[in-house]
Amino acid sequence: MGPWDDPLYRTTRDLITRTAEQVGIDPNVGVRLAQPDRAIIVSIPLRRDNGDVEVYTGYRVQHNDTRGPCKGGIRFHPHVNLGEVTALATLMTFKCAVVGVPLGGAKGGISIDPSGLNRAEMQRLTRRYTTEIINFIGPGKDIPAPDMGTNPQVMAWIMDTFSMTSGYAVPGVVTGKPIELGGSQGRLQATGRGLVYTVTDAAEHIGLDLKGATAAIQGLGNVGYWAARRLAYRGTKIVAASDVTGAIYNPKGIDLKAAYVHMQKTGGLAGFEGAEPMDPDELLTMKVDVLIPAALGGVIDADIARKLQCRILAEGANGPVTSEGDAILRQRQDEIFVIPDLLANAGGVTVSYFEWVQGTQNFFWSATEVNKRLQTIMVTAFKEILKVHKNEGLDMRTAAMAVGMRRVSEAMLLRGLFP
Repeated sequence: MGPWDDPLYRTTRDLITRTAEQVGIDPNVGVRLAQPDRAIIVSIPLRRDNGDVEVYTGYRVQHNDTRGPCKGGIRFHPHVNLGEVTALATLMTFKCAVVGVPLGGAKGGISIDPSGLNRAEMQRLTRRYTTEIINFIGPGKDIPAPDMGTNPQVMAWIMDTFSMTSGYAVPGVVTGKPIELGGSQGRLQATGRGLVYTVTDAAEHIGLDLKGATAAIQGLGNVGYWAARRLAYRGTKIVAASDVTGAIYNPKGIDLKAAYVHMQKTGGLAGFEGAEPMDPDELLTMKVDVLIPAALGGVIDADIARKLQCRILAEGANGPVTSEGDAILRQRQDEIFVIPDLLANAGGVTVSYFEWVQGTQNFFWSATEVNKRLQTIMVTAFKEILKVHKNEGLDMRTAAMAVGMRRVSEAMLLRGLFP
């Protein structure tokens, strides 16, 4: 396993190996895709406001740039490690290929709890991290984006740091920026919106009417909240939701706008008066039509997979199902329709691609144009994966991976191996 050893990386490598064997991917390509092109580990000294200097570890992994520049988020979280970042970069390569975006996969992060930093410390941390990886990123090399623990402001600091060393403004170095600095309309809502496009198609496929259906959201952050909002717009009742502070339940449906106001005021869902508190561990296994895990990876193991009672599992998070859990889901695919993360949460990278294109052209689109293009791409990808699922007898996760791996494999074989 080497330096990449991590549960999410093992799950990802198992998926690559299984898919390559099932769909006949060239073994030489399969071996190459199991490891990243390059991985960077950096030390990040941070002077705290009290004068103390603390040193944190940062990472940037570029998995594969055969189809175009690398692309992937940056997360600030205490559990960030090389194996996790490598797995996420790997998944991003195939995610881009699944939706037909001409980019490769990357990921980065710093092992730190950002909640303990004030704004000035956060800015110093971000700028030093950017400086440490600056030779490896750029509009034609690797384009970072926000992820867990980061936001448009962090992207603005990265853009400014890169631009100051270049001598001119380079908006294309990151995506997920504020609109005022060249960000794209619709980027904030893109992952949740794209997820709901796939849920809508999945519901139609299995004969589920989303109007009056029920849903539970694990992780009411950016992805989970906007997915919940779009589902509610379609008439679905969001009966349960959770975040790091706790979980809530209301059989009549949670008032999402009121919950959002509460979260902004208090920092979390705990104490929200419009719903009852519930055990967060029970959310995943409660009886609902649509379950959206939109928090951390690895939350659905074999035990949880056996207890799931949803009809559609839409993976808003990256790698929410372990290899053991996935084996159970393959056995239950007649009961539970899985929309794998490679497809379900690809709306974010799709609109990031739109932002990158707009930035390089200095020509910006309206929110209506962005959403229309996003829907077209997500619906097309869903249909392609569903066709492979039905015609080749593959489960949805393997079908999605097959679509992505075939596209990357074809590009690699056409380019050849240098030297």
